[in-house]
Amino acid sequence: MSANLVIVESPAKAKTIQKFLGKSYKVVASNGHVRDLPKSTMGIDVDNDFEPKYITIRGKGDILAQLRKEVKKADKVYLATDPDREGEAISWHLYHALKLENKKCSRITFNEITKDAVKKSIKNSRDIDMNLVDAQQARRVLDRIVGYKISPILWSKIKRGLSAGRVQSVALRIICDREQEIDEFISQEYWSLSADILVPGAKKPLEAHFTGDKNGKVELHSQKEVEELVNKLKNEKFEVLSVKNGERRKKPPLPFTTSTLQQEASKRLNMSTQKTMRLAQELYEGVNLKGKGSIGLITYLRTDSTRISEEADANCREYIGQQYGEEFVGDKKSVKTTKTGKIQDAHEAIRPTDSSLSPAMIKEQLPRDLFRLYQLIWTRFVASRMAEAVYETTSVKIEAGEYHFNVAASRVKFDGFMTVYSYDTEKSTMNAAMKKITKDTEITLSELKPQQHFTQPPAHFTEASLVKTLEELGIGRPSTYAPTITTLLARRYIVKENKNLYITELGEAVNDLMEDGFPTIVDVNFTANMESLLDSVEEGKVKWKTVVENFYPDMIQAVEKAEKELEEVKIADEVSEEVCEECGRNMVIKYGPHGKFLACPGFPDCRNTKPYYEKIGVSCPKCGKDIVLKKTKKGRKYYGCINNPECDFMSWQKPSAVRCKECGGYMVEKGKKLVCADKECGYVTDKEEEK
Repeated sequence: MSANLVIVESPAKAKTIQKFLGKSYKVVASNGHVRDLPKSTMGIDVDNDFEPKYITIRGKGDILAQLRKEVKKADKVYLATDPDREGEAISWHLYHALKLENKKCSRITFNEITKDAVKKSIKNSRDIDMNLVDAQQARRVLDRIVGYKISPILWSKIKRGLSAGRVQSVALRIICDREQEIDEFISQEYWSLSADILVPGAKKPLEAHFTGDKNGKVELHSQKEVEELVNKLKNEKFEVLSVKNGERRKKPPLPFTTSTLQQEASKRLNMSTQKTMRLAQELYEGVNLKGKGSIGLITYLRTDSTRISEEADANCREYIGQQYGEEFVGDKKSVKTTKTGKIQDAHEAIRPTDSSLSPAMIKEQLPRDLFRLYQLIWTRFVASRMAEAVYETTSVKIEAGEYHFNVAASRVKFDGFMTVYSYDTEKSTMNAAMKKITKDTEITLSELKPQQHFTQPPAHFTEASLVKTLEELGIGRPSTYAPTITTLLARRYIVKENKNLYITELGEAVNDLMEDGFPTIVDVNFTANMESLLDSVEEGKVKWKTVVENFYPDMIQAVEKAEKELEEVKIADEVSEEVCEECGRNMVIKYGPHGKFLACPGFPDCRNTKPYYEKIGVSCPKCGKDIVLKKTKKGRKYYGCINNPECDFMSWQKPSAVRCKECGGYMVEKGKKLVCADKECGYVTDKEEEK
């Protein structure tokens, strides 16, 4: 009989830990949460101090029955769920669901699933940390109140089973705001000028870049300015003003946090945040390796700390010295951790559990994606303990009359950490001409090369850049980034095309309603402040019910106001001019999961539906027929000719009926401005003036 029972969340984790503990322990899995708030009602007694009403999750009855049998047989129970708020809450729910009050019961946590870490955690077992549990309860209750109070309003207004969320709605607003910035962005023309300089003895010329005059930087805004400058420079003598040789050092990267891992996996491996977390969970819980059985390959994956334990740091440095040489071992003093806002420093950064287990050693035993993610984590961590990379630099200043040009080049002198982690490394730009040039070198101008450019709008969010923004703004925590993005995509509020995230018509409608009816909920500062309050609950400084009590009245007031205003609005299907070809009725405009569509009002007798194309009152500049609002297959909005495929006109920006006064072409709307669609023309005017 096993005298000790250890309860973890997942079977994979149970299998790995069982191997370390031997026959006197039995390790079983709860398969995640066993209790939660009910789905059919809000499940919070607002009149009784916001007491949550927890019930057994459907389908978990059999698991709990089996766990109760195991509890009866055991002398002592260890709750070994994940080392964070969510894990602490699962342990607390298990404690109550299994009635462990009269049983010897302890909570154990470990940052990595290794033999030493697990055995050490049993020696240092503790009571359940109610501050962590209460922080999770506060988040769960706040999210439930927002979801259950606002979602019905969205449903009645937009007529679909939509949902709102405390973090989800703010993330949606951030994406909408970026889309608006992009839509309103007006491109500005600017020019650059480079000069090909001939250096005696060098086959290839040097490319020098115009920087300004003796008074400083000079910006070139038009072709006319550039042509005037070129005419002046043709008559000037080009001379070397100075040559500076130096050295530049590049610091190794910090080890991964949850956020930076998601960002890098998205950029380098093209993995979604959801996939990254799923694979990291597998690496943490345990992977079967020949001769070793199931072992956890990385430390806990939900962390915002870059701290590393002394032992792991020492082991990694020893490995680097043996594999690459002592000169590649980094200086301990130069390794700093970043602290921005609240850092959950109980956890280490994400690192391999054993630095000596290189990716090459286990490549054949891991599925491709699991290997790629492990390789990314391993190389990043090992690089973080390595020496700086050193670059040899040369900067040449060239004078042509009163004007200045500059050439900068560099080459790697010592690879340092880049031996292992070579992402984003600079290419060597040091050519023969740069090596030959001195202050006394006589140089000659070969060619002046002006180039036209246009300023670019802000980039569309990707999953990586959205995670970075959410983290910088203090919205959500390591455990919430991936679920938030996944929910927005699943609800079709946003779509993903070529890594970029775009707002859909549905997402726009939901965001507009949220901004009008619930400005506080979608306020970035309010949400960030709420995260800080949850951190204060975790630290034991604030009672969790106090946070909910303060939030609830304003929330209810906003809901009641929205409900009242909705009662005054008659919500009916909008009748279109389109006639149903099957029964002759005028079709109505309805909302579907992908936005608006046309449906016959004779349903269920007539089930005819077809796409809805909203006319914008503008004629196609190519064929003269109507321009309509369309959507890509994934739901991204654009404007196209109703006569497609005969006419291929399309525009991401909304075309205007006003024609360009400069070139006669069509114009597009950019916020309060109208801009000529032809970049070369660049004519801009105010919308109001044209009216």
